[in-house]
Amino acid sequence: MKAAVLKSFGSPLVIENVPEPVLGTGEVIVDVVATRVLSYMNEVFSGERNYALDLPIIPGPGGIGRVRAIGPDATKLAVDDWVFCDPTVRSRDDIVAPDIALQGLTAAGPGGMRLQRHFRHGSYAERMRVPTENVKRLGAITSAEASQWCALGTALVPYGGFLAANLQPGETVLVSGATGNFGSAAVSVALAMGAACVVAPGRNDRILADLVRRFGDRVKPVKLTGNESDDCESMKRAAPGPIDCVFDIMPPSVSTTVVRAAIMTVRAYGRVVLMGGVGMAGGAGLDLPYPWIMRNCISIHGVWMYPPDAASRLIALVRAGLLRLDEYATTDFDLDHVNEAVEHAAANAGPFKLTVIRP
Repeated sequence: MKAAVLKSFGSPLVIENVPEPVLGTGEVIVDVVATRVLSYMNEVFSGERNYALDLPIIPGPGGIGRVRAIGPDATKLAVDDWVFCDPTVRSRDDIVAPDIALQGLTAAGPGGMRLQRHFRHGSYAERMRVPTENVKRLGAITSAEASQWCALGTALVPYGGFLAANLQPGETVLVSGATGNFGSAAVSVALAMGAACVVAPGRNDRILADLVRRFGDRVKPVKLTGNESDDCESMKRAAPGPIDCVFDIMPPSVSTTVVRAAIMTVRAYGRVVLMGGVGMAGGAGLDLPYPWIMRNCISIHGVWMYPPDAASRLIALVRAGLLRLDEYATTDFDLDHVNEAVEHAAANAGPFKLTVIRP
């Protein structure tokens, strides 16, 4: 089959013919129809992000496709089913604290690297092998719709954060990083889950106005100034009442003071979700006041990805019309132009934009 292969960091992906994936027990082979290109994949391939990858590898985290072959442990899937391939692969021998690898992207720790050595190859190929439990049925879609369904991979990240925080309908949420790709998805997901109000701080007036245009007055934009105390008060004032949950998805380049200003807006007994990249590129860590956390009974949730049932639950939100994937504008590339797709994704990293490869 044809695939894009990363052979060394700092080198372009190479298009070549590679052996077809071989089906094993507990696995499914999927024909890849569409797969997204993360806006920072160029940083992964250059080595700048220092992601754990055992090269050579076919990259690509997850995707949309059709079932080609199933193993004996699959009782609901059928050949030709439209499915979402969840890239979050978990070890099966420790349900309490499983090791995790993101298929085609990275791995966490030695156990995650062991997983990656088997489920190493991702979706930048005509076919991929996926753990049975990671193949989620979509129902009937058209081939053209597959590109927009790739947005599931983006929306799943904040959805996992809100599940961890037990977000309830009618609550007020603040999304720190609302003007970014994952942050804007967090705004749409929070509203789909029933949030009464989403406070959306940022510095880009155009994007803030666009969030209000898309979702109405349940979104409360706040223009950040860079002054920690002033910004904290401005965010509090924008909310119609106490802020129940703060969700942070800021990138590694952002100052910790910006993140702290958002976190400190949460009410007593409120919840904070940390899913961003602050500190990942070195520099100061996030300094939060111990007495404030303790006396106000603040719950802080560090969350990486989402639980195993999240994808199916999010698909149900889409099918119910609560989460709209047609918010996303897609730009498609074929597999032969994968390097151009990586460049395009980096240059077009804004909210509700998808760069898609269609093998």
